[in-house]
Amino acid sequence: MKLISPSILSADFTKLGEQLNLLMLAGMKYVHVDVMDGHFVPNITIGPMICRAVKRAVPEAKMDVHLMIENPGDYIEVFAETCPEIIYVHAEAEPHLDRVLGQIRQMGVRTGVVLNPATPLCFLEEVLPIVDAVLLMSVNPGFGGQSFIPYCLEKIGRLNALRADGGFSFIIAVDGGVTGENISQIALAGANLIVAGSAVFKGEPDKNFRELTQILNRTR
Repeated sequence: MKLISPSILSADFTKLGEQLNLLMLAGMKYVHVDVMDGHFVPNITIGPMICRAVKRAVPEAKMDVHLMIENPGDYIEVFAETCPEIIYVHAEAEPHLDRVLGQIRQMGVRTGVVLNPATPLCFLEEVLPIVDAVLLMSVNPGFGGQSFIPYCLEKIGRLNALRADGGFSFIIAVDGGVTGENISQIALAGANLIVAGSAVFKGEPDKNFRELTQILNRTR
């Protein structure tokens, strides 16, 4: 099954609970939370307090928390306490990736690894057997509303081939520049979980979500 995970980075925070509840009524299963520290990426966003608020607003949704921060291992416990489904850490930000993935698993949370657009897939070779999800950035992380980087489509396909060849079952997630025009291509390349921010929240979130979901459902 291929699903959309709306990114609250593009939400109206004065109406966050309302928008999330509308999305649940529209069929949302996952919700994506982008945590940025102003060091690993050139933006500062939100922390555990908002993660807890999201979980209170839509407790049935599976929350995937994307840590775009330096030293992510120092913060695994505090984010795990917000009850996420997946915690993603960047391979570029963590020299001891195996250890941090172990921390995440010990907290009872599914493990996720992220690669920036220009980071090659070989960075993941050793950990693919122990990850639950791989998130490929299709824009340079830090800000919403950017355009999809074309070469990332082929990268998704190569990761999908690695998954099949290795007999792995990890989720392939894609984040950045998703629109109604390219979501089918992204799904056909092998993505299971597609993060969409502006494409969902710009305008009427529930209507946009339904339209994107309909496109996905027609994709074979």
